Amino acid sequence: MQTALRYLGYRSRSEAEVRRYLQQRGYLPAAIDGALRRLHSWNYLDDEVFARDWALARAQNHGYGPRRIDQELRSKGVSQALIRDAVREAFDQVDEAAQAKRLLTKRFTVTALKDRKTSSKAAAFLQRRGYSSKVIFNLLGYWTEQD
Repeated sequence: MQTALRYLGYRSRSEAEVRRYLQQRGYLPAAIDGALRRLHSWNYLDDEVFARDWALARAQNHGYGPRRIDQELRSKGVSQALIRDAVREAFDQVDEAAQAKRLLTKRFTVTALKDRKTSSKAAAFLQRRGYSSKVIFNLLGYWTEQD
């Protein structure tokens, strides 16, 4: 229990992350299950709250798109239903296209985006950040058409 609490002391985590951590530390499955039940009863462990907070923070603070956030939450062991709800809720509060545009203007100049090579780099950059192809092409098409 002490190990799990210390692990949760750094930041909130998903149930799967805590379970994995305790397994790596060599704890027995019965002890892990008991610790997880206790953490749930104390409201220290809640995948729904974790997914919602993670998605919103990654969207607002890091400028990540829905696909990137989905991938990160999947790697943390959150269920797909919770991920879908958390991403939808995060992007109800953050406009995906406006966020992508802000990232583009911060990283590239408008005149540079008219160049095909730079435009390709910008598209790859936004794709790595998790933005949809539709948003990327709309943004890059907007700048390339302004001649």
